[in-house]
Amino acid sequence: MIHAAASRELLASREDVWAFLSEPHRLADWWPGVTAVQADRRGFAAGARWAVVGDNRPSLIRKPNMSGALLVMAVEPPSRFAFHLTGERIDAELRLVALGPERTLADVTVAGPSLIGLRRSLLPQKALARLYDLCQTAAEE
Repeated sequence: MIHAAASRELLASREDVWAFLSEPHRLADWWPGVTAVQADRRGFAAGARWAVVGDNRPSLIRKPNMSGALLVMAVEPPSRFAFHLTGERIDAELRLVALGPERTLADVTVAGPSLIGLRRSLLPQKALARLYDLCQTAAEE
């Protein structure tokens, strides 16, 4: 099992970041490898099961498969979202801490099989970079 983590300050309030994250289809905007999401009727709630479609880019080691299901493991507004991606067998958690009126610390941790190696160990940094860009764009508007 590989564990990886990253933290980044986002230029938005925790409530604004949470409002963005709580829309299931937005996962494709910030989670690397996911291109589309279809949430079940429970939406953004623990126990929900979403269908996810990935980019499935070829790999020298194995065929990546971000497609499959996302199981929502925990939702604790406005501070914690945990999920499991069945295609990649990745457990992920996002935690948000308010640093000020327009600043939020975001922490992402992932755990997955060692076969997914270095490429997936960069998932937290990539996810936070995308989330930062989305928050920065909203702050400039």
